[in-house]
Amino acid sequence: MTDTAPTAIPPTAQVTLADGRVEIAPGSPLPSGPYANEDLLPVPVEKRTWTTYNFSALWVGMAHNTASWTLASGLIAVGMDWKQAVFTIGLANVIVLIPMLLTGHAGPKYGIPFPVFARASFGIRGANLPAVVRALVACGWFGIQTWIGGEAIYFLAGKLIGNGWSDAGKVGGYAWTMWLSFAIFWVIQVAIIYRGMETIRRFENWAAPFVIVGAIVMLIWMSNKAGGFGPLLDQPSKLGWGGGFWKLFWPSLMGMIGFWSTLSLNIPDFTRYGKSQKAQTWGQALGLPTTMTLFALLSVLVTSGSQAVYGETVWDPVQLAAKTDNVFGLLFALVTVLVATLSVNIAANLVSPAFDFSNIAPRKVSFRAGALATCVIGVLIFPWKLYSDPQGYIFTWLGLVGGLLGTVAGILIADYWILRRGRLDLVDLYRAGGRYWYEGGWNWRAVVAFVAGGVLAVGGASFKPLIDGRPIPALEPLADYGWAVGLGTSMVLYVVLMLLRGKDRLEA
Repeated sequence: MTDTAPTAIPPTAQVTLADGRVEIAPGSPLPSGPYANEDLLPVPVEKRTWTTYNFSALWVGMAHNTASWTLASGLIAVGMDWKQAVFTIGLANVIVLIPMLLTGHAGPKYGIPFPVFARASFGIRGANLPAVVRALVACGWFGIQTWIGGEAIYFLAGKLIGNGWSDAGKVGGYAWTMWLSFAIFWVIQVAIIYRGMETIRRFENWAAPFVIVGAIVMLIWMSNKAGGFGPLLDQPSKLGWGGGFWKLFWPSLMGMIGFWSTLSLNIPDFTRYGKSQKAQTWGQALGLPTTMTLFALLSVLVTSGSQAVYGETVWDPVQLAAKTDNVFGLLFALVTVLVATLSVNIAANLVSPAFDFSNIAPRKVSFRAGALATCVIGVLIFPWKLYSDPQGYIFTWLGLVGGLLGTVAGILIADYWILRRGRLDLVDLYRAGGRYWYEGGWNWRAVVAFVAGGVLAVGGASFKPLIDGRPIPALEPLADYGWAVGLGTSMVLYVVLMLLRGKDRLEA
């Protein structure tokens, strides 16, 4: 079936194949103009080749990183036992898989990336709002991961050089050599991203299995130090299963969801290469919850072991590795951290925001310029403050991220599934004056839903350690449920506002 565009626009058509995938009709001119470039155009069907294995492998590579480790070990640090921590993380990843699959559907069907997908609901120009929000979140993640990588360099150099490096004079609460290590790791990443996507792909191919081996080695080392697996499993919860646990559980659950809420938005950046809906659905379902839960289990067992061995909870794997007296073991552990952090940070936190920033001005902002902007902003966000303690890391950073991005996800899902029933016009996604132009390129209804959902989601949250207090104290009861509140509020409000506009104007 072929859907031709209205006679007022260029004679470009889209064709729907028997399997439901849609592409620009062969022989038709590709969309052009100020809202299109090579990176943002739909992927042709013959280039949508990713299989179930490819998507599963993507998640294996994404989940096995230091931030995932600290996500799980941080729950141990704030009082949970290993069973409670794994339960919380496993449930969160099953929940976040749902919006991941719903937003990911547009990728293999239309071959479009996240910024273009957002144009259907926010407008051609308005899509820059969610794209920039998502990009800024990636900048925060880039900064946090870069700080982790810098830590690994700092401890590694300290073991090799000695106390002159480790006990250097402090600047801003950290040794100046730590700041130097942070800068070195930052420069390494900029150098790799400038070599292009092929270098990134080659690096990713061997990084993931290397990190898995490293995590297993750390578990074996900790069990030997503790005298077997028993002490790792027997560390009691400081909370029990009563009110104390459930009071901590809900904000923790929202924080765990917030961890992958970035990918639940820009997952079309990857699924646009999918061979079929079945490939992306099964690939993600098999890859995300299982991988994250198993990696979380490794993390919490090792962290529980640190309680038994050292009498304190060491939730940062870099600092835990630094406690070993075995030089080879230390080198292996810290190199593993470096490889994991480098591979995930570049793939997850540089590639996507580079395209998001490119969407702001497709003709002026290149992929490399967008990536460099991400690197700079990632430093200006002060990641060392976000990562300084598990309380701030889980409840402040992840909670705020989840609340805001859950709001965007609610709008995208409502527009694509409830109102449009999965139907989009490819040509109009790139054209001024088309059905997605709304008022001057902005759909104010999506903006209103985003603001309303965002205020309710994060307005009552604690912003410590960034700032003291809550912006809107009256909203404090909602703060522990930010992601769900943001998603639900924006979804309902957006549907109501769009139906008042007139359902006949939604037809694609």
